[in-house]
Amino acid sequence: MSPVSLVAIEPAEGDDTVRLQAAIDGLSASGGGRVELMAGIHICCGLQLRSGVDLHLAAGAILRPVPDYEAYAHTRVSVIAEKSDRGMIVAKDARRISLTGAGRIEAGCDSFIVGDDETVGTFIPAEFRPRVVVFEGCDEVEISSVHICRSPMWTLHFVNCTDVAVRNVTIDNDRRLPNTDGIVLDACRGAVIEDCRISTADDGICLKTSIGPDRVAIGRCENIFVRRCAVESLSCALKIGTETHGDVTNVVFEDCNVSSSNRALGVFSRDGGRISNVRFSRIAVECRETPDGFWGSGEALTVNVVDRVTERAAGAIENLIVEDITGRMEGAITVISTSPAGIRNASLARIAIDQQPGQLGTARSYDLRPTNADLSPKADGGGRANAWTRGSDGRVIGREHYPGGMPAVYVADVAGILMNEVRITRPTPLPQGWNKNDAVFETAAPDGSGAWQN
Repeated sequence: MSPVSLVAIEPAEGDDTVRLQAAIDGLSASGGGRVELMAGIHICCGLQLRSGVDLHLAAGAILRPVPDYEAYAHTRVSVIAEKSDRGMIVAKDARRISLTGAGRIEAGCDSFIVGDDETVGTFIPAEFRPRVVVFEGCDEVEISSVHICRSPMWTLHFVNCTDVAVRNVTIDNDRRLPNTDGIVLDACRGAVIEDCRISTADDGICLKTSIGPDRVAIGRCENIFVRRCAVESLSCALKIGTETHGDVTNVVFEDCNVSSSNRALGVFSRDGGRISNVRFSRIAVECRETPDGFWGSGEALTVNVVDRVTERAAGAIENLIVEDITGRMEGAITVISTSPAGIRNASLARIAIDQQPGQLGTARSYDLRPTNADLSPKADGGGRANAWTRGSDGRVIGREHYPGGMPAVYVADVAGILMNEVRITRPTPLPQGWNKNDAVFETAAPDGSGAWQN
């Protein structure tokens, strides 16, 4: 790298946004290069990466974005997530951009917490929170080696990007702050996520296809490879959905470790896009019960298809392989469709899991959230949009009782599921509220009632 293509930035007193942005803009205009933040604390408002630029955090460098939503009015993005239209570091329609180095981004989530809801086990977030990184419509993207901590909202969000690589990244978020997803691939094509370490209250690694301002899907998500990642999540560690307006296809998760998590593996169809050709292989799981404010509770695998809105059916889930899964869970394995779209051609093979009771009892219900009720919860009913809503009986809508108690495996309205060498070890005697049958299969009878096969 020539001296012209490297700009070293020493720490400065106070907000250094103008100098950092000028360095990024200048390097991009001259053909690209590296802006290197040297050891020390760098304070800034929103930054916009430009084509050909690597923003590099040297060892000992701390990038500390200003913890104020209004500080990011100039780094707005087009895809709104949880009311957020802003990012701390953004890029749009850029090519060959990267965020690298052994330094750290301290994202300041504490300034975006407005209360503590002990009834559901979460902090109450501020209404508006910025994401840490949002790249839109970019090609040849790399994020490697950086450590990001205490994100106020989604941490890394890639929107309609191609040729994405995320390697050796550490994400360490508050375990009680909702919507702090680790890595979100949103309608991206061709991505590799490997050797990352993620701890967060929300989804660890999530694939989705959001809806754009024109109310149509922003694109497809396809050809995604996730491997050798370690994830702790109080939502779903390795997940597809729930936003699925466009198709998701050709996805592999393999050789990962999920610990101290709510759900390990999840596929959720809600919005019309078809999910197909998905494989989870060689994954160790540890799943624990959580309070009912978190979706699910202790499931090693959750697959479901639910129509989020009546006027638009969810898309089908087809050609799913889950194999060589080991570990422990306090919930069950659930594969459920409540939509005519359905689930077809699912295979579970060589699964060895120890099912043990938790201390909360929340795993004794299965969870179909998000539902239509979560789109706009009533103020007098209690709840939070796209999270949870209580019905007139005080129960969270979307949490349903297993017929006859919690089994090890629950399958409902699935066309074609093959299970080979699925071994779930259960306690003897079974705890209260558990189904005596290891596996329960439910299908809809012609009269609309349930027909069970055990």
